[in-house]
Amino acid sequence: MSTSTALHTDRYELTMIDAALRDGTAHRRCLFEVFARRLPGARRYGIVAGTGRLLSLIADLRFGDRELEWLRAERVVSERTLDWLADYRFSGSIDGYREGEVYFPNSPLLTVEASFAEGVLLETLALSVLNFDSAVANAATRMVTAAAGRPLAEMGSRRANEEAAIAASRAAYIAGFGATSNLEAGLRWGVPTMGTAAHAFTLLHDSEEEAFRAQVDALGPSTTLLVDTYDVQKGVETAVRVAGTELGAVRLDSGDLPVLVSEVRQQLDALGARNTKITVTNDLDEFTIAALSPSPVDSFGVGTSLVTGSGSPAASMVYKLVARRDDDSEEWTPVAKASAGKVSRGGRKGAVRRLDAAGKASAEVVRVLGSEPRERAFETRDASERGLIVPLVTDGVADERYLGADGTRAARAHRETAVAELPLGALRLSRGEPVLETILE
Repeated sequence: MSTSTALHTDRYELTMIDAALRDGTAHRRCLFEVFARRLPGARRYGIVAGTGRLLSLIADLRFGDRELEWLRAERVVSERTLDWLADYRFSGSIDGYREGEVYFPNSPLLTVEASFAEGVLLETLALSVLNFDSAVANAATRMVTAAAGRPLAEMGSRRANEEAAIAASRAAYIAGFGATSNLEAGLRWGVPTMGTAAHAFTLLHDSEEEAFRAQVDALGPSTTLLVDTYDVQKGVETAVRVAGTELGAVRLDSGDLPVLVSEVRQQLDALGARNTKITVTNDLDEFTIAALSPSPVDSFGVGTSLVTGSGSPAASMVYKLVARRDDDSEEWTPVAKASAGKVSRGGRKGAVRRLDAAGKASAEVVRVLGSEPRERAFETRDASERGLIVPLVTDGVADERYLGADGTRAARAHRETAVAELPLGALRLSRGEPVLETILE
C-alpha cells in the first residue's frame, strides 16, 4: 500500500486543475481560507485540532507511479495534467491559528497562499483532517470541563475507523485527556497510554479470584481491577483480598453509576482500601460526567461519545477561495461566495483576541487586510490584544515546532492556556450562543 496522501481527495479537485491548466488560470496566485460559519451543537467555543497532522500529510502529498497509472486508466485528467501532478510539491505558504487554539464562527483558522492548482488540491485533505479532529477536540474539551480536574482516558478505538481512532486519541489528548488506550497513538504522537484487562480476562479463568491474582501477579497491586463482571460487591471484596489495601483502582463499566460509585467507595473504605481509586467507563459523555460530579469518582474512561464528537461528528469547517491575484498585479482581488446562508468575506485576514484588564477574553477581532503583506496577519495593535495567527508553512517548508509528538504536546499546553483565558460562560454545557462575539473590521 502507498503511503501517499495524493488521492485522499475529491475528484473535482483534479478536474478543476485539469481545466485551469488548459485555460491558463492554474498558476494564478490565490488565497484559500478555512473557517466555520457556526459552532456545531450550539456550543460556546471550539478547539482547533488536526493542524500538526495536516502539515505532515501535506508533506506526503506525492503522485507516484501507482496513483498516476490509476488516474490514467480511469481517464480522470489529461496527460498534460498527469505530467504536472507527477512533479507536484506544495511550495506555498500556510498561516493559521495554532493547534489547540480556541476558535469562533468566522475565525480564519487556516490561510493557504499558493497557485490555484497547488492550493485547491489541499481542500479535501484539509477539511477531512480539521473537521474530524476539531469535532473530537470540541467534545473532549467539554468533558474535561465536566470532569472538574479529574483525569480522563480516551477509550474509543473500537468505535471508529482504524486511522480515525488514532486521530481521535491525539485530538482528545490535545483537548485535555490524560491518556489513551490506543498504542499507535502513543507511538506516533507521544500520547500516554493506559489499560489493564477487560471482562474477557475474567471470563477466561475458572473464578474471578484467579483472574485477579493473575493480573496482580503480572502488573502488581497498583493495577486497576474490573469488578463488575459478576457481582460488584463480591468483586470489590475479592479485589481487596487479592491485591491488599494498596490496590490501585477498581473499574466500573455498568450499572446505576451514581449509586454504585457511592456504595463501592463506602465498601472500599470499610475494607481499609481508602487510597484505592474508582474509575468509571460506561457510555459516558459530558452530561453524564457532569451528573457524576457529586459522586466519589476519581477518573473517567470515554469511548463512543468522544470519537463521534458527542452529537456533532464534524466541525462544519469550509475551505473557500477568498482572494486571487492577476499575473501582472501585486494587488489582491477579494472574492467571496454570495449564496443564501453561505456568505463569506473575501480577502486575507488577521485575527486577534481582545483581552480585558484582568486578562480575560472579551472579543474575537478579524481584520480584512486587503493587499497588505502576509506579515500584517501576525500583528497586534496594543497590549490588549493577543495575536492568533502564526506562520505554519513558508515556501513549502513546515515549521517543525508544530509537528510530531513535540507539536502535539505544545498544542495540548496551548489549549489549556487559551481556555483559561475565556470568561466563565464558556464552561456552560447547555446550548447557547458563542461566548465571544466575532467582530469583522
